[in-house]
Amino acid sequence: MVHWESESYSPVVHFPETPVVLDLSGSTPYGSPSSIWTVGRYDEVRGIYNTALFSDGRTVHVGIDLGGPVGTPVHAFMDGVIHAAGYNAQDGDYGHTVVLHHQIDGTDVWALFGHLDEASTIGVEKGMKIHAGEIIGHLGDESENGGWPPHVHIQLSLIEPETHDLPGVVHPDEREWALSVFPDPRHVLGPLY
Repeated sequence: MVHWESESYSPVVHFPETPVVLDLSGSTPYGSPSSIWTVGRYDEVRGIYNTALFSDGRTVHVGIDLGGPVGTPVHAFMDGVIHAAGYNAQDGDYGHTVVLHHQIDGTDVWALFGHLDEASTIGVEKGMKIHAGEIIGHLGDESENGGWPPHVHIQLSLIEPETHDLPGVVHPDEREWALSVFPDPRHVLGPLY
């Protein structure tokens, strides 16, 4: 068991106002938020996945989404090392991603940051050191982030990703397993809701 409280964490997105917590259980992506600053919940069964990527019935979101304007900086929540970076091109996928490797309470933890802009992955190489609070990317627009409103998908993993990809949405039959290996990002992001 990871003792998350053994570390202190930097904000990933600096919200200038309290973000609106979204309800994405319906079929309208991101609804009509009253703010451009938003939070999409962890372990939410969503009805918004309608591309071929999700034709297998995956609906359970196992990350947290932090939304804001295109170009909003995304920061590392603690010191770490680049594990991987790349592009997931399929419609509805992550677009550009960066995966960091961290040690928390003696445990290996990987953090995926998805839906970034292209510049976020240019020149990023495995093994590069990253410091807490350092900008690791920026929110991408719909043309480069899988077709989504601008946000960053943050997902923690206790299993090492083989590449720059993790399943950010799982089938309801895999929910129990997924929650055991993809912990709630609020452990490092704080009590967003």
